[in-house]
Amino acid sequence: MKAILAILLSALMCFQSASVYPTEKNITERNAAHFLTGETRMITEKEGGPLCFEETDGLKEGEPSSGGPQISAPSAILMEASTGTILFEKDADTARPPASVTKVMTMLLIFDALESGKIKLEDEVSTSEFAASMGGSQVFLEPGETQTVDTMLKCISVASANDACVAMAEYICGSEEEFVRQMNERAKNLGMEHTNFVNCNGLDTDGHQTSAHDIALMSRELITKYPQIHDYCMIWMENITHTTQKGSSEFGLTNTNKLVRQYEYATGLKTGSTGQAKFCVSATAKKNDVELIAVIMAAENSKIRFQDAVTLLNYGFGKCQIYRDEETTPLEEAVVEGGVAERIPCEYGGTFTWLDTSGADLSQITKKCERKEKITAPVKKGKEVGRVVYTLDGQEIGSIPILTTEKVEKAGFFIYLKRIMKRMLIHSTEK
Repeated sequence: MKAILAILLSALMCFQSASVYPTEKNITERNAAHFLTGETRMITEKEGGPLCFEETDGLKEGEPSSGGPQISAPSAILMEASTGTILFEKDADTARPPASVTKVMTMLLIFDALESGKIKLEDEVSTSEFAASMGGSQVFLEPGETQTVDTMLKCISVASANDACVAMAEYICGSEEEFVRQMNERAKNLGMEHTNFVNCNGLDTDGHQTSAHDIALMSRELITKYPQIHDYCMIWMENITHTTQKGSSEFGLTNTNKLVRQYEYATGLKTGSTGQAKFCVSATAKKNDVELIAVIMAAENSKIRFQDAVTLLNYGFGKCQIYRDEETTPLEEAVVEGGVAERIPCEYGGTFTWLDTSGADLSQITKKCERKEKITAPVKKGKEVGRVVYTLDGQEIGSIPILTTEKVEKAGFFIYLKRIMKRMLIHSTEK
């Protein structure tokens, strides 16, 4: 009898256990609830099995979270754009396939070429057979078809077009190989230590990899140096015209970054997904004066990719405030000793910006000019002759240099003689 009761009790427990598995329909709602309540276990879908709970970060059910944002993806980082301050990171230096987030560097090199005057937005770019042969996401450019640089940028930033990337690489550098070499050189100069590009579009290839931190670095360079990128990556839908030997036809571009429509503070930037890379995004957003970059790599699906990005962005906006000193008073000229000129004009060496994550009262920030009484000739243009120091609660939080705007050569014998005669004449006139 006891054996029969034990069997019945075991069957009842199995039935109750099976009934609590979440369905695919409510995964997003349950995950969102876990983020809001600080629970540490996420709902994932096991291939070939039921949906189940999976422990994360080594924490068990019921244990308190660490206090930071809970991110499902294996690699992530949150960076404040103006200062480069890292606000959160999770395995951010592991090199992984980046998929089409690669195109952040591709677009950076395109804008570099525009700035240098090497190319212009209205230039016509011809599509080679090789460029037209690219698989994956594309806008189906045909061999010999031409599009302007402006249109190619839209195809890359909005529709993540692999064919447009190769066409632009060939137009700027003559070949994709040379363009990729320059991509790696630019990456090295930005301090991207875990990056090796093999192509310009992010298609899965052996050795093509970067890290979440490196993606944040190149994203920061792109949005701070070329803010006009937002004019492209914030387009939701737009048509382009294919003109070939077959005639003209319209082709619709739709943005792969759903945050453009779903997140009110979104400003870009680039998504990516392949079989090896899974789902990635470099998401940029701005609220008030705070601009953030959230990078997610290797998320299991698109929803988790965007959900993790929004979680990081909301965390950052809740934590950050920016102090920026835009009200700079004119500077007095610096006194020069032994130069052909006795005074030299000066300027501020930039705008002071400071990121606070402690909730401090920024109205209490004070500033003070510290300058050399005299500088000795010769003086180069751009020489630092002082600094403006900013303090909060008695602690220095940063400074900007005071720089000369002109050069002053060292005075010779005749300059001194001329000055002596001038002073003697003034003295005689006063008498």
